[in-house]
Amino acid sequence: MRFRKGLIAFAGFVLAGSSLFGSSHREAPGITKTPKVDGTDFYMFRSFESGRSAYVTFLANYQPFQEGGGPNFYMFDPDAIYEIHIDQDGDAVEDLTFRFKFKNDNKNFTLPVGNPGHTKNVAIPLINKGPIGPGKDDTENLNVIESYTLRLIRGDRRELGDSVSPVVETSGSVGTFLKPVDRIGDKTLSAYANYANDHVYDIQIPGCNSPGKVFVGQRREGFVINVDEIFDLINTDPLGSPSGEIDALAGKNISTLALEVPIACLAKPGQPIIGAWTTASVRENSHGSDNALAGHGEDDEFTQVSRLGMPLVNELVIGLKDKDRFNASEPKHDARFLDYVTNPTLPELIQIIDSAVTAPNMFPRTDLVAVFLTGISGVNQPPHVVPAEMLRLNTDTLPKSPADQNPLGVIGADGAGYPNGRRPGDDVVDISLRVVMGKLLPQSEAPSGQLPFTDGAFINATVAYDPVTKRTTTDDSLRLFRDTFPYLSTPLSYSPDPTHQ
Repeated sequence: MRFRKGLIAFAGFVLAGSSLFGSSHREAPGITKTPKVDGTDFYMFRSFESGRSAYVTFLANYQPFQEGGGPNFYMFDPDAIYEIHIDQDGDAVEDLTFRFKFKNDNKNFTLPVGNPGHTKNVAIPLINKGPIGPGKDDTENLNVIESYTLRLIRGDRRELGDSVSPVVETSGSVGTFLKPVDRIGDKTLSAYANYANDHVYDIQIPGCNSPGKVFVGQRREGFVINVDEIFDLINTDPLGSPSGEIDALAGKNISTLALEVPIACLAKPGQPIIGAWTTASVRENSHGSDNALAGHGEDDEFTQVSRLGMPLVNELVIGLKDKDRFNASEPKHDARFLDYVTNPTLPELIQIIDSAVTAPNMFPRTDLVAVFLTGISGVNQPPHVVPAEMLRLNTDTLPKSPADQNPLGVIGADGAGYPNGRRPGDDVVDISLRVVMGKLLPQSEAPSGQLPFTDGAFINATVAYDPVTKRTTTDDSLRLFRDTFPYLSTPLSYSPDPTHQ
C-alpha cells in the first residue's frame, strides 16, 4: 500500500490552546465532505478501571453530531483506513501503528411482493427486518454485518514498516471482529448496553505477553462544550460560573475506536513517555485488494485526510486555505511552523472580544511550546524530543479513580490528567483557555493569567447530562462516562420515552 505524499509536504501547526472552541468536529473544508473519516477527539490515559492500571487506553472518536440517522446510520467507511500511531522515543515518527480496516457484508434480504402468479422478491430498504441481540451473534435479522480487522505495524506505516501482524482474539486465531450495529432504537435493540458490551474483545497483540482489549462502536458523545455561544465571538462570560451553561453536545452520539494495550508493549525500557495521534486515510484506487493492509503490496494509494492528537489544532487559528493541508500532515514537520505557538493570535482575539482581560505580553511563548509541542519537563517530556503536536503520556504516572480525578489535570495538581495524556473527564476547554492566557507565566507578563477562564459547560469524570435540557443532572443513569473499558457510555436512544440504557 502506498500513501500519496504530495499533500503531506506541508504541516501547519496551530497551538492546542485553541481547544477553547471545541473538539475537532468539521474543522476543515475538505473533511466536511467526508464525515465518515472526520476525527473529532482523541484520548490516551493510563487505565483507571480496577485491576487495569498496567494498561493504557486509547479512544479515537469519528463521525460527529450523530442522532437517529436511519436508515443507514453511521457505518465506518470500508474504503478507508483508521489508525492509532504511537511514538516511543520522542522523534515525532510512529514506531507502532494500530490499523483498523472495515468490511460490510450485505445479506440482501428480500420480501415476496405481488399477487399469486405475479410475485417478485424485492430487496428491503432497511438494515434490519426485526429485533437484534442481546448477544453479538444474534444477527439473523440484521441485513448488513459490519466487521473489522486490526493489524499492528512496526516502523514507518507509509512503507508498511518493519513488520505487519494481525491482532487476534485470545480465544483463538480469529482476526475478524464484529462491530455492533448503531442504536437503531429500543424496539430493535431492547437491551443495547448488553448487546454492545458483548462486542468487547480480549485480544492477543503480537509481541505482548498480556492480552489487551478492543471495542469499536457507537458511544455517547463525551466532549463537553458550550459550542454555539463560543463560536459566536465567545457570546458568554469567560469569567462566569464554570457550570452555568449548557453542553451543546449532550444529545449526540459518536463512533469510537477503543483500544487497551499493556504498558510493557508501549514504553521502551527506561523511557516511560509515549506520544500518540490518530489519522484516517481514504482509498484513491477502488480496485485494489485488502492484501496491501497485510503488507503484501498493491497498487492502491491512500491519502490522509484527518489527523488528531491534542484537542483541536485546526479550527479557528490556522488559515482557512491551509486547514486541509494540516489534516494531511505528519507530526515530524510541525516545528517549521513554530510561530503559531511562540506568537499566538488567540490571546489577542480574546482581548479584542472581551476588554476586561489582557493578553500576555511575553514573547516568544516558550510556555506554550513546552505544553503543546515538547511536553512539560519533569512531567511528560521525553529526552531528545522533536517538537511536534501529539498527545504525550508519562506511563509511570499512577492513575486516579474517577472520584479523585481533578478535571483541571496538571494545573489542578492532578498529574495524571491533561496535558499528561487526556482522560474523558478532563476539562480541556478550561485548561487550554487558562494556559493560553498565561496561567504558567509570571503575573507581570500575564496580568489575566490567573483568572478562572471557562466556557461554562461543566465536566468531570462522573458528570451526568440530560440529553434534552443539555444541563447537568443528578440522574446517575445519564453519566457521560463509565468506570470500565471503553469508558464512554452507551449511546443515546432516540425512541419515544427512551431509557438510554
